[in-house]
Amino acid sequence: MASYLLSGERKTLLEDLSESTLRDLVRSIGTKVTFRARRVPAVSELLDFDPHMFSVIPPHFLPDVKNPCWYEELRGNVSADPYGSNLFGRLSSNMRIAFERLSATFKKQLILRNGKLQRLRCLPYFYIVGQPKCGTTDLYERLRLHPDVHLTPPKEPHWWSRKRFGIIRPGDPPLTRFPLDHYLDLFDPVAQRIQHRLLGNSSSRSSIITGEASASTMWDNLAWSYLHDISREAEPPSLVQDFIHVVQPDVQLIAILRDPVERLYSDYLYFGTSNKSALDFHQKVCESLRLFDACLRDAGLRACVYSGALYNAMSVRLQVGLYVMFILDWLSVFSRDQLLVLRLEDHAANVTHSMNRVFHFLRLGPVSEQTERLISRRPVANTRHQSDRNLGPMEPVTREMLRQFYAPFNQKLSAVLQDESFTW
Repeated sequence: MASYLLSGERKTLLEDLSESTLRDLVRSIGTKVTFRARRVPAVSELLDFDPHMFSVIPPHFLPDVKNPCWYEELRGNVSADPYGSNLFGRLSSNMRIAFERLSATFKKQLILRNGKLQRLRCLPYFYIVGQPKCGTTDLYERLRLHPDVHLTPPKEPHWWSRKRFGIIRPGDPPLTRFPLDHYLDLFDPVAQRIQHRLLGNSSSRSSIITGEASASTMWDNLAWSYLHDISREAEPPSLVQDFIHVVQPDVQLIAILRDPVERLYSDYLYFGTSNKSALDFHQKVCESLRLFDACLRDAGLRACVYSGALYNAMSVRLQVGLYVMFILDWLSVFSRDQLLVLRLEDHAANVTHSMNRVFHFLRLGPVSEQTERLISRRPVANTRHQSDRNLGPMEPVTREMLRQFYAPFNQKLSAVLQDESFTW
């Protein structure tokens, strides 16, 4: 695979930004786009890779609880602080405070079952898996207003895609891995609510659910390049969804997408640090397209989409907008009815309709008129900063170039989802 140290090509490209050169570049990429089915790893391969995960999470969950939960035997010193070493607490003062509160009441939450002290553990009932800068925060904040949905911080733990490998930010090398127990701790407040319902006088099934919204879950599999011999394996031998599918085969998944051209510019404005401008964006797009084209000369489409080396070399995240690649790979293990795909444009135009679709998908009951008003009138979350708005739109030539680049992927996506609106 290419090393992406294309300093000479970068210089040549930036010296020649003529429309004909850019059209030829995008056309060159289009001739190499071929969609092929991935190899799904056997369960035994996944078990060998992470035996601890599969030893902690049971094959079946409690039958009287809608959310996936189970009782786990407490091991070690009962008097020890169970959250004192949690690595999520070291990243955030808010999480440290939350863990201190949980620790203060921890002993009261233990119950005696089969002669052993046990605690209730839970995983998310649903995941908002992507994509970044597509409205995941707004969807998450409105969803939490439903009375049966109890969400806990942080909104984006990024455990499945990054922290279980010890990666804090995309592109960083692995450091200390975040154990599964530390991830499960995040959902202990919900577990306490569910247990209270179970131990109460109510004979009805607990309808409380929780979820998380790490916008990296759908697309970020960069960790594989640190864990496997990339000189022999062009594509990731396993993806995030393979592991989730084994432990949660019935999980509900939500993806919210937007026009990938607009997504990329929003991504650039949000994550860019300095000297942002429409011209700078244009140059970065041109450079990244050249790198993507170079990768496709040496490797297949999927290998380039998941390449850590290419991701680190690119100055804008073109791959994140190749939605159909990720959707197809998630559908290689999950059924279509487990994945709800929304468009940000539709969500923004009619929030009430969009949220009702989500509630129906998650099998949630109807909300009161008052709650519906709260949900629909809630201010839009995570909007563009005024300083970024002042930069204005991208240049027309950039927009047209990106529109042509994403066109074959959007067309394939609309065919997969059987919805022409995803051609944008």
